[in-house]
Amino acid sequence: MEDKELLERLNFIEFRQRLLFENNSYSRLLFDHNITEKQSNRIYDLLDEYRNRIDNGEDVHHGSFEQSIYEIAPHKQGDYHFAEDVAQINHERGSYEEVFEQLYGDMPKFQNYMSNHKKD
Repeated sequence: MEDKELLERLNFIEFRQRLLFENNSYSRLLFDHNITEKQSNRIYDLLDEYRNRIDNGEDVHHGSFEQSIYEIAPHKQGDYHFAEDVAQINHERGSYEEVFEQLYGDMPKFQNYMSNHKKD
C-alpha cells in the first residue's frame, strides 16, 4: 500500500472509532453504512443547503435530496432508506427538523411518526 492509501485507511478507522465512542443513533447510522468522515461532512453540508433552501421558501423534494445523498455516498446508490434515515434521525435529535418535515413529513408512511413527534 502506498502512503496515501495508508493514511486514508487510518483516517477511516479513526473516524469509525470516534463514531463508536459517540454511540448515538446518528453515529451508529454512519458506522453501519460505512460512511467516511469526508462523506459525513458533505452530508452535513447538504442538510445545511436544504435548510437554507427551505428558509428561503424554495420547493424541495425528497427525490433530489436522495440523489444528492447517492452522489455523496455512491455505495448507497438506490438506498432511499438511508437518505430517509439521515433526515429522520437528525429530526429525532432536534437537528435539521425542518428538512425531514419538508421532505418526508407528508408521506403516508411517516404519519404515525409525525403525529408522535409534534412540537408543542
